[in-house]
Amino acid sequence: MKKLTLLASAVALVFSCNALAKLPADQVARLGQDLTAVGAEKAGNAAGTIPEWTGGIQAAPAGYKPGDHHPNPFADDKVLFTISKANLDQYRQFLSPGQIALFDLYPDTFKMNVYPTRRSASFPQYFYDATKRIAAQAELVQGGNGLKNAAIGIPFPIPSNGLEAIWNHIVRYRGVAASRNGGQAAPTAQGAYTIIGFDEQIMFKYSHPDATPEVLQAENILFRFKQSVTTPARLAGTALLVHETMDQVATPRQAWTYNTGQRRVRRAPNVAYDAPGTASDGLRTTDDFDMFNGSPDRYNWELKGKQEMYIAYNDYKLHSKELKYADILMAGHINPEHVRYEKHRVWVVEATLKEGTRHVYGKRVFFIDEDSWQIHVADLYDNRGDLYRVAVAHGLNYYEVPTHWSTLEVYHDLNSRRYIAIGLDNEDRMYDFSVTLSDNDFTPASLRREGTR
Repeated sequence: MKKLTLLASAVALVFSCNALAKLPADQVARLGQDLTAVGAEKAGNAAGTIPEWTGGIQAAPAGYKPGDHHPNPFADDKVLFTISKANLDQYRQFLSPGQIALFDLYPDTFKMNVYPTRRSASFPQYFYDATKRIAAQAELVQGGNGLKNAAIGIPFPIPSNGLEAIWNHIVRYRGVAASRNGGQAAPTAQGAYTIIGFDEQIMFKYSHPDATPEVLQAENILFRFKQSVTTPARLAGTALLVHETMDQVATPRQAWTYNTGQRRVRRAPNVAYDAPGTASDGLRTTDDFDMFNGSPDRYNWELKGKQEMYIAYNDYKLHSKELKYADILMAGHINPEHVRYEKHRVWVVEATLKEGTRHVYGKRVFFIDEDSWQIHVADLYDNRGDLYRVAVAHGLNYYEVPTHWSTLEVYHDLNSRRYIAIGLDNEDRMYDFSVTLSDNDFTPASLRREGTR
């Protein structure tokens, strides 16, 4: 990995790479001081290309109201420079091998327009307070396949190993509940595509303001998720329900599917790991969704350190209702004219497949934004050690929550020269973060109603 720098506090010798140790009080005291409330370096970098974090976006632009597509608060920013195949060597140290592979694969069309860095990520105060409160007590369960003594906040704001860092991504703050419409598309190598429409609901039990470690551990639920396909007609009504557990040793993920042909709800234990994602043309795995989800138990996780990197950030233009899907989707990759890149610091976490387990990815390298714990890039290798896929999350700040979350995720398959774009919402209703959901909305019976309505 190029020019990685390790925070001394994150790799202090008091921690072993497999330790489940709690964070010492003197380290917790750094949160809100030299570190932000979620553990990012508050200061900018020495070159001045990454600014100090000063709280992120604190208010929505004038005229915005919930339900709108989020207007660009940085619309006046100009492109600083463009990275292309021709000048790639100047910027390699700030790119992942997967990103570089996209330049090599599409030398005439792929590029990165780089803008000023805006450390825009922001979250509610109760989330910040919870992070500081649980930082001294949060622990991984034995083997790292679960979490305990944690609720609401980032459990490991100063991670000592890769498992802690990936759990920070898994439980990062995305609001309490959301209802969203939109879809995905998997263009052929020539650029033809069909939009797959979805209705989705998600309830983040872990993030509820009243959540406590005791209640979460007793119930053993991190979140509940329900998805139904709305278009095309041949797939409409297919539905999925997931109950994601907090301690996956005690109870693994529970999942159900509804098939319109059979008109039956069935348990679906295969909705995990490297099973193909819903209507994905085999271009992503189930645990690719949200850049990584589910149990981490098939991998050994190593925290490699930090590096500066160009990642897709504040992608309000890509998110705009002024764009049509046809403006975004093209052969090989999405239209780079609508994508904003910025330089940010990212944690680098490497996952290697454990001996005796199986997965189509022999190694995965995740690049996690320090300000939000959102994975922004994932380089995915096959079992021969060859780069296989590259996943990119295009993030922005959702003012009404607030939270930093992706507006679009793109998974590139380097062998087939195809990609799948998930989260297309330009032509659909915006996320509703004010929706009130209950456990009754996430039962197998509710899944059947979802599929047949």
